[in-house]
Amino acid sequence: MAIELMTHQHKILILDFGSQYTQLIARRIRELNVYSEIHSNNYPVEKIISEKPRGIILSGGPMSVYDEGALTIDKKVFEIGIPILGICYGMQLIAKYNNGKVDAAKNREYGKVHIQILHEDELLKNVENNSIVWMSHGDYITKMPEDFIVTARTDNTPICAISNTTKKIYGIQFHPEVAHTKDGKKIIENFLFNICNCNADWTAGNFIQLSINEIKEKVGNKKAICALSGGVDSSVAAVLVHKALKENLICIHVDTGLMRKNESENIVKLFRDNFNIKLIFIDASELFLERLKNVVDPEQKRKIIGNTFIEVFEKEAKKIPDAEFLVQGTLYPDVIESVSVKGASVTIKTHHNVGGLPEKMNLKLIEPFRELFKDEVRAIGRELGLPEMFINRHPFPGPGLAVRVLGEVTKERLDLLREADDIFINLLHEDGYYEKIWQAFAVLLPVQSVGVMGDARTYENVLALRAVSSTDGMTADWFRFDHDFLEKAANKIIRSVKGINRVVYDISSKPPSTIEWE
Repeated sequence: MAIELMTHQHKILILDFGSQYTQLIARRIRELNVYSEIHSNNYPVEKIISEKPRGIILSGGPMSVYDEGALTIDKKVFEIGIPILGICYGMQLIAKYNNGKVDAAKNREYGKVHIQILHEDELLKNVENNSIVWMSHGDYITKMPEDFIVTARTDNTPICAISNTTKKIYGIQFHPEVAHTKDGKKIIENFLFNICNCNADWTAGNFIQLSINEIKEKVGNKKAICALSGGVDSSVAAVLVHKALKENLICIHVDTGLMRKNESENIVKLFRDNFNIKLIFIDASELFLERLKNVVDPEQKRKIIGNTFIEVFEKEAKKIPDAEFLVQGTLYPDVIESVSVKGASVTIKTHHNVGGLPEKMNLKLIEPFRELFKDEVRAIGRELGLPEMFINRHPFPGPGLAVRVLGEVTKERLDLLREADDIFINLLHEDGYYEKIWQAFAVLLPVQSVGVMGDARTYENVLALRAVSSTDGMTADWFRFDHDFLEKAANKIIRSVKGINRVVYDISSKPPSTIEWE
């Protein structure tokens, strides 16, 4: 059982019909300080009514509304008096359920087009006529739904926006949530504030205070434990929950021997000295390295590390009397990625290190960020006073450096990688690159090459550098460094790290490659 913090008053429900942009709709609304929540297309009408959302958004989707097995919606949604905005597929559903007609378009419309506003209603108020919008559809409305008017068109789409102002139901064929739609933010603002009368009260400060109050109320005098990895999510979660529970929060940090240079030392110092948080430090590096001996398969590495972590964490956690809660930094994308548009129940991916522990130890979960995106967690971290070096850290894999040492993991190879990676990351900070990059790291390859140092021949390790640009990690492009920077980084690593005589730079994007090498 998880504690879910419902720390919001006004909210917008987004019903998902499988659009690649659904998460983006939620993010755009949150950026305007209004809470938004994504549910599957068949979310029960009774639940919608009970939750009293200020508005409902029907997302786009890849299907056609007239396809056999097309995703549908309960028609009662249109009769409950809550403002509705249909986007792309969502607009076509509005037409279908209000006696309109949808057909395949003669010319599929994809990309940037100019919108011609025919009637400025509340949704299109102050939207520039002939401005650019982003289209992605192969169907269009050929017969208007009853009691609706056409408010905009494009050259290929005669019915591009519709409205029924009496029922406060609006539809647009284009995507306001993508950056390519010039006045997309204005359209979303109009829906939130002019049509739904939302308050802009979804802020980091409000979230923190409401979360603290709810955690206090639900946990009482019991104890909670937190697996503190030192990453952004667990660090911010620990500081937030500590504000509520004080000495009744005990953090456990396990040094797996697979951490970056001085990482465990810095984590312990920050949380003990700066935040006065109870922290148990476990050095389990020898155990992890022993179990990884002679293992080269990446999936096997991950399983061994995950199972060993649970074993070590459970052993330590059992020493804490009255521990009834486990704090986890689960984020909203972890939740909604596992929601099928066909309405399967929500299940949290067990990608985190403590997967399986809550059930095994009969612990109740505290997941304060279950409703948040990464950038919102960072904003809360700043509000709580965490240093920027922790808040802006690049993502780091759960198995640590084990999946960046390709081939067998040994202490000697880890130490080589630690030193090289530390040089690379420090140079990124010094030259102002670090915060422009989604993720950057070094990879030690299971390859040796011939080199010359002084007058001597060397036969040493090859190191790969990786840096990517991304917004969410789902897709990524390799980062274009100035060549002088790459030369400086390679020279410094080769000069400073005995055992590496060649440095290469990875210029593959995701897809087809992944960001990590293993």
